[in-house]
Amino acid sequence: MSEMNNNFGKRIFTPSLFARDILYLASHLPEILGAVRSRSVSRKFAEKIMTVITAVNGCVYCQWFHGKQALSNGISMEELSELVNLQFQSHASPDEAPALVYAQHYAETDRNPEPEMTQKLVEFYGEETASHILVFIRLIYFGNLAGNTWDAVISRIKGDPAGNSSRIFEAFFAFSAMWVMIPAMIFTRKGPN
Repeated sequence: MSEMNNNFGKRIFTPSLFARDILYLASHLPEILGAVRSRSVSRKFAEKIMTVITAVNGCVYCQWFHGKQALSNGISMEELSELVNLQFQSHASPDEAPALVYAQHYAETDRNPEPEMTQKLVEFYGEETASHILVFIRLIYFGNLAGNTWDAVISRIKGDPAGNSSRIFEAFFAFSAMWVMIPAMIFTRKGPN
């Protein structure tokens, strides 16, 4: 389970969770590629799901990137604002609402959804589409925790370390992620183009 620090206020990776997530992503690569290529979850729908997860986890980098992706995939600024504020019910179609509610529940329970909620997701969408929805949820959750852990490293540098984190893991994570996170920081600081 990811840790949420009272001072830092965001869920971050622990060493064991980071290792488990990397192993999950590597071992499920065919499923991930299948979900990305599938038409059962459109890009627009996937962006809505990822925006809801990001709204709960508070990753500024994912919010910036997926906000731009949502707009470029046909989501209106009003709908995006509602997704970010977890008020998506007025714009969610009957086909999207169950996945968006599940995504919010999944994130709010820190990846420990009630089994009944998962069962309802599968019953509504079927095994294949539900598994694709779960892939998008897992991918964005990984991205959210990566962004938040990067911010924890920055917070430590500023003298306010996140609780339940360590210098050794943060140094390892910073070295591993800097190739992606430094450009992400630059783009998010520049703002929208």
